[in-house]
Amino acid sequence: MAIVYLSLGSNLGDRVGYLQQATSLLSAMSEINIVATSSFYESEPWQMNSENWFVNAIIQISTTFAPEDLLRECQRIEKQLGRTRKTLSGYTDRTIDIDILFYENKIINTDSLIVPHRFFHRRAFLMVPMLEIAEDFVHPMFNKTVETLYDELENPEIVVLYGTRGGNSETGEETDNIVW
Repeated sequence: MAIVYLSLGSNLGDRVGYLQQATSLLSAMSEINIVATSSFYESEPWQMNSENWFVNAIIQISTTFAPEDLLRECQRIEKQLGRTRKTLSGYTDRTIDIDILFYENKIINTDSLIVPHRFFHRRAFLMVPMLEIAEDFVHPMFNKTVETLYDELENPEIVVLYGTRGGNSETGEETDNIVW
């Protein structure tokens, strides 16, 4: 079975509920076994014009799915949970986003799938939960650990443990308790 890291994110509706449902739907498949799950984190939107903060988590799975098959299953779950993909360029709010960050140590570059995730090394909201479950994982393109990549981040976005942010957790108002 292949070891894979998936990111889960939501910034619309019941954000935690969508992450929990996605995890449940993934674990219900006989081809997938959940190995580890990070805590939930909140993060400010990254390079998008939205007031809605994200809830993010990373899960480590073992799977018999080939990379393209896993991608199709992740997209099926996204659609089942109300994700609509816009044809416009740029990022938009979403009920759920499931990305394949790493598939073993493979480097995959097809029309439909790029692994490792092409922006992993620039996004604190992906690295912070990954630090919790796999800080020593080595990025196959940069040959650096997640911890090293995080330490090298310039101007990381705000990422806090879910429920510790000051203000209203659901609307994204005022941040007081930054943990990363």
